[in-house]
Amino acid sequence: MSKTKYCLIASLSMAIAISLGAIGAHALEKTLSLKALHTFETGIKYQIYHSLALLSMGLNSNDKNLQSKLYQASMFLFTVGIILFSGNCVLYALTSIKTFAMIVPIGGVSFIAGWICLSFFYIKK
Repeated sequence: MSKTKYCLIASLSMAIAISLGAIGAHALEKTLSLKALHTFETGIKYQIYHSLALLSMGLNSNDKNLQSKLYQASMFLFTVGIILFSGNCVLYALTSIKTFAMIVPIGGVSFIAGWICLSFFYIKK
């Protein structure tokens, strides 16, 4: 994927995270249990962290970085983690459907794998 596409994904992801965070702070605080609100906030927090990582990688990437399978894998895994971890934390907090909670660890593993790929990219450099 191109530098521009990852920056677009990161920017849209940040817009979604900030919007959801505002909804959580103002509208859901009275309706969700403390545990559900914590899960919701955790999902948003990790989405922000990894959106910033994606944006940074996109902005700082060059043709050589984008040709690296490790660099590409890291960016892809961060994107997958945002969807599976953060998205499912939010969905579980809002619905209490256990299936969403069961998917969250897959997203967490995606985040970890993304950081490991990025580490190996810099080790090889």
